[in-house]
Amino acid sequence: MNDNLRTTLKRLKLSGLGRSLDVRLQEARANNLDHEEFLELVLQDETRVRRGNLIKRRLKAAGLSGAKTLDRFNWAFNHDISRKRIFDLAACDFIEKARDALFIGPPGVGKTHLAQAIALEAIKAGFTVYYRSVFDLVRDFIKEEDFPEEGRVLKRYLKPDLLIIDDMGLKQLPKRAGEHLFEVVMRRYEIRSTMMTSNRPVEEWGKLIGDVPTAGAILDRLLQHAEIISITGKSYRLKDQAVETSNPT
Repeated sequence: MNDNLRTTLKRLKLSGLGRSLDVRLQEARANNLDHEEFLELVLQDETRVRRGNLIKRRLKAAGLSGAKTLDRFNWAFNHDISRKRIFDLAACDFIEKARDALFIGPPGVGKTHLAQAIALEAIKAGFTVYYRSVFDLVRDFIKEEDFPEEGRVLKRYLKPDLLIIDDMGLKQLPKRAGEHLFEVVMRRYEIRSTMMTSNRPVEEWGKLIGDVPTAGAILDRLLQHAEIISITGKSYRLKDQAVETSNPT
């Protein structure tokens, strides 16, 4: 590739094409490709790079620095997980219908991994996603109380096609947490999809929030159109620790 062509590709921001052009030129000469075949190849290269860059930007905007994938999930460790139900969620039909999803189970059984993997598939499908732990959500709203931003925090939680609220029930939430959580769930109800993961049964949410009526109102909306995935079994994270304990160095 000559310098003039390289400069033109940079000016046009065709980084994918520029990255593979030398190889494609060699391929074209070796296989006697016609102009149309060659053009198709280099445009596929550019499209692939642009799509990859777009997914990276959307992952960053979603708050997912290193998204999990379904093909890296250890299905064998928890045999009770229904692959069909998980892959149905990953197909994103529930987002199209503005339905919700709730993963319930003890810590370490894969709830966050599956939620993030579904988030990745949603991003690939063109949906916008926002991922936060429930503690981050509460901190965001408390911070806005101290420094009013004209509802910018609420808008951030209402805008995405899929909102994932992780780690419900990991520990007791601070005062007024229930109000903030209820506001988000209520405003998204039947308009946008919300996915939550909980380490505790829904019957204990009132105690965790410190407000039984508010917890009931949250669950009334969240569960009405929700796909509920209950996961039991041992902690996957503790598996390796158990192996190390039984095989001391």
